[in-house]
Amino acid sequence: MIPARQIWPEDFAERYRRLGYWRGETFGALLRARAAADPAHLAVVGGCDRWSYADLDARADALAAGFLRLGLVPGERVLLQLGNEARFLSLVFGLFRAGLLPVFALPAHRRTEIRHLITRAEAAACVVRDTIDGFDHRGLAREMRTLCPGLRHVVVAGDAADCVPLDQLEAEAPRDLPERSPSEVAFLQLSGGSTGLPKLIPRTHDDYIYSLRGSAAICGLGRDSVYLTALPAAHNFPMSSPGSLGTLHAGGTVVMAPSASPEEAFALIARERVTITGLVPPLALLWAEAAPGLPHDLSSLKVLQVGGAKLTPAMARRIVAAFGPRLQQVFGMAEGLVAYTRLDDDPDRVLETQGRPISPDDELLVVDPDDRPVPPGTPGALLTRGPYTIRAYHDDDAANAAAFTPDGFYRTGDVVIMRPDGYLSVQGRLTDRINRGGEKFSPEEVEDHLLAHPQVRDAAVVSVPDPVWGERACAFVLPRDDAPTARALKAWLTERGIAAFKIPDRIVFVAAFPETAVGKTSRRDLREALRKSLATT
Repeated sequence: MIPARQIWPEDFAERYRRLGYWRGETFGALLRARAAADPAHLAVVGGCDRWSYADLDARADALAAGFLRLGLVPGERVLLQLGNEARFLSLVFGLFRAGLLPVFALPAHRRTEIRHLITRAEAAACVVRDTIDGFDHRGLAREMRTLCPGLRHVVVAGDAADCVPLDQLEAEAPRDLPERSPSEVAFLQLSGGSTGLPKLIPRTHDDYIYSLRGSAAICGLGRDSVYLTALPAAHNFPMSSPGSLGTLHAGGTVVMAPSASPEEAFALIARERVTITGLVPPLALLWAEAAPGLPHDLSSLKVLQVGGAKLTPAMARRIVAAFGPRLQQVFGMAEGLVAYTRLDDDPDRVLETQGRPISPDDELLVVDPDDRPVPPGTPGALLTRGPYTIRAYHDDDAANAAAFTPDGFYRTGDVVIMRPDGYLSVQGRLTDRINRGGEKFSPEEVEDHLLAHPQVRDAAVVSVPDPVWGERACAFVLPRDDAPTARALKAWLTERGIAAFKIPDRIVFVAAFPETAVGKTSRRDLREALRKSLATT
């Protein structure tokens, strides 16, 4: 097994410790401290579960012992694929306490992504819900046990059948466990996948807890804060910006929403007196449209965060019109850097920018294609390094060479304008990665699946602007003589086990592709052709 590491140069690490960013905290100790200080305070609400900090702490202890009883050893990886439920948090903290590394899969991931993650992470176990929204995750996990020889255990929440019941692990008697090192990798988060399937991002206790602490302070969190996890809990945004983990760090309450629909989410906001939540732009617009027509009392909601994809000023104004001056824009990445508009910012900053970074030691460069700084107010590629931005992906030399400069700056892939006040205005992406409502994926991955179809000669997938989702995907397909239908191609993609958000919203059959001077398909020309065709239909 390749060890998971994240190492900063010693002079940077020493400075981050000296300045108090890294305080030698671990997640296991963090929860223990909260449980000791305020044991009866409500920590997590999910479905019928209402757990105090003492409850959550005890469940984490039992699960840590249960996973180790299976024969797992510290440093091994465990893939998690659960919905928004209280057990997500008890599992995460149980794994942290055992020194096992969660790998955060999304409920939408299917065979292609799950096999890649298990293989890439060398996962020894996975934990899944039996079914989510009618999909049999238990069956998929069984299939992975056959396809991935290193996967020794499948743990199931719900009907476990011939797998390990999660209930069994939760019933384990706690044991004394050594404290983990704060410089250890705590978990493996997923990249947005700009060049194919996700890369693995090793985050340490020290760096991630600093991000939580800084986020919680910027967002004004405290004991009385109630955070609604409306987006999938495994996403970096609802986990850490400030998210569920930032809320627990501040001693507040996390409410897990099984659905982000306005009807269900608004009812939870009213019942639990939610004070803050985070949404992607299309969901925020849906909420804004639904709010006037639903009877729920949303007066407790003080902060409505929007991030995960670019929020245009027009969208921002619609959200403010529906919810009042509660909007906070968030821009960030699982690799580290997070920027926020501040709660006391003027309307111009809130509506027109994506905020400024957490830390005074977040170093930002805005550069041209030759890595030369661009003049102020000029769009350029954003590079960053700092106390919570990684220096390397896990076991991926090629990605590391492309994504990091020799002096440790991370190439975010975003095009931004840096304003004189230090606030960022995000202009777009350097790559062709498609960002459909916060779910990011690579066109090349979808093209590969389309090209495997016997009736497809060639395919190119491009993004197109969308007023609700930010971007949608369109596949231009050059068929063979016996052309498939668009419905048949979408069914093909579904059968190949890719996530539903990656399946193109539109499929256009063409007789030829425009080419560049060197004979390559021009995505720019394809996008322009599609925009023109949409304008005339």
